Amino acid sequence: MASGKDNYDEQLYKLRHSTAHVMAEAVLEMFPEGKLAFGPPIENGFYYDFDLPRPLTPEDLAELEKRMQAIIKGDYPFVHTEVSADEARAMFADQPYKLDQIDKLAAGARDEDEMGAPAGGEAAGVPGQMSLYTHHTFTDLCRGPHLERTGQIPADAFKLLNVAGAYWRGDETQPMLQRIYGTVWEKSEELKDYLWRLEEAARRDHRKLGKQMDLFSVQDIGGAGLICWHPKGARVRRAIEEFWYQQHERGGYEILYTPHIGKAELWSISGHLGFYRESMYSPMDIDGQEYYVKPMNCPYQILVYKSRRRSYRELPLRWAELGTVYRYERSGVLHGLLRVRGFTIDDAHIVCRPDQVEDEIVGVYDFSLSMLRAFGFQEFAVYLATRPEHSVGELDRWDQAQKALERALQAQSLPYKIDEGGGAFYGPKIDIKVKDALGREWQTTTIQFDFNEPERFEMTYVGEDGAEHRPYMVHRALLGSLERFFGALIEHYGGAFPVWLSPVQAMVIPIADRHNAYAYEVAAKLKAAGLRQEVNDSTDRMQAKIRDAQLQKVPYMLVIGDREAQNGAVAVRLRSGGDLGAMPLSDFIAMAQAAVAEKRDL
Repeated sequence: MASGKDNYDEQLYKLRHSTAHVMAEAVLEMFPEGKLAFGPPIENGFYYDFDLPRPLTPEDLAELEKRMQAIIKGDYPFVHTEVSADEARAMFADQPYKLDQIDKLAAGARDEDEMGAPAGGEAAGVPGQMSLYTHHTFTDLCRGPHLERTGQIPADAFKLLNVAGAYWRGDETQPMLQRIYGTVWEKSEELKDYLWRLEEAARRDHRKLGKQMDLFSVQDIGGAGLICWHPKGARVRRAIEEFWYQQHERGGYEILYTPHIGKAELWSISGHLGFYRESMYSPMDIDGQEYYVKPMNCPYQILVYKSRRRSYRELPLRWAELGTVYRYERSGVLHGLLRVRGFTIDDAHIVCRPDQVEDEIVGVYDFSLSMLRAFGFQEFAVYLATRPEHSVGELDRWDQAQKALERALQAQSLPYKIDEGGGAFYGPKIDIKVKDALGREWQTTTIQFDFNEPERFEMTYVGEDGAEHRPYMVHRALLGSLERFFGALIEHYGGAFPVWLSPVQAMVIPIADRHNAYAYEVAAKLKAAGLRQEVNDSTDRMQAKIRDAQLQKVPYMLVIGDREAQNGAVAVRLRSGGDLGAMPLSDFIAMAQAAVAEKRDL
């Protein structure tokens, strides 16, 4: 998706940009020796990076908010001026990060903040000129736009949120700065709603719930960014995989398995060594030849295609694989299940004739939405990602591929946005992001058009005319990666998965030791019926066992006492607090099986 002001409306952009400058003035009031870096508006708020004499505390943020209130009350105008590079250097002589920025601008570089907004020079459209904005005692290199006055910032609709570390220009070899994040809205009610969503997001944090529910872990001794799936997390993964295999077989896909490492020659032909080497793990020497751990599944699937001659009658070929890959990510960006170094992609590749490609893309698009809806996602954001700066292939082929994707999207009558330069190095793509219960977007499906790999690997098929022709290839990851998708599911449901995905679908709770024998009989019958169950036969009191099951987000709690044991029944309680009372065990099994089959919640 295009960054900057395209993400939200012009007025919010001005409001957040202006509030960022007000915050920066407050920081320099508190720390006159402080050094400024970048400070852009971002979606839902703003930030500014500072080099300060000491770490900031929560008390500092409260003090900064008071100072910001005073600046807002002062109703100071935002004034735009332009100066030469030399004048700017004199003005910012004690600001090393600004001097670095000025030098780059003066040299003709497009200096961009993390929102893609040029920080100076280009704003005025005059070569060699630096664009500045000033209010009260504060001046910064900035292209704007801003509000007219500080008094237009709603004093009751902003808040400073937290402080994080950030390297200057995102470079780990550069100084570590302190990044202050804040948010501001046009109305206080919008601020309250946003703060509630932040609190709810923290409550749903998959890392917190993953530990609480014993789903997964990352062990230092095993390596950062490498996930250990615990038994309960593995149960959810198996449920996802089994459904995935079932649906793909119904959808006309064949399943493949491919190796985890490959010779350097393979990755050289595919182009990964030329375009992706920095994300690939260092080579190993095997029998005097270099091998790399695979970052992608596609080259091996192509080798399967090339293992024999292919006819036009065989196409399209739809091949799918749950393939584990490994890619280097900087330690600073690793984040639970969402940003890892080893992950399993639900990969598929469709090899087809040119006349089949648009129908196949439409088919993948429909298939993707149906799968995502089965997991409970109903809202989607769709993006068409175009050619990046570094790419391979002829421009007319890129144009042809992009138009094919556009036609496929238009055929679905769903809105989409253009992600300029967001395509893969080998072709444009469609990205589908799901919106979770809090309205946040999660990357899932990507449908990538590839005319590069068929050329590189000299893929052919024998046409109806008896001649060899070049096939088209469509890459497709539907859920994205199982790790990231699992993290999204945890946060979407707050750990309270629908019954079919719950790691424990029923917790059997005997009230006293004398009920344990019947509790295990119940568990055995549940297991035979295909339901995931556990028995809590601890010495805790019944209410404590119920609370523990609720913390584990177990959908059903089956309480067993004398009456239930005598009557072959169970007393059913729900994790939501509902009490269905006693019912025959066979009735409960039928009810739970229906919930699983219909993929619904309680």
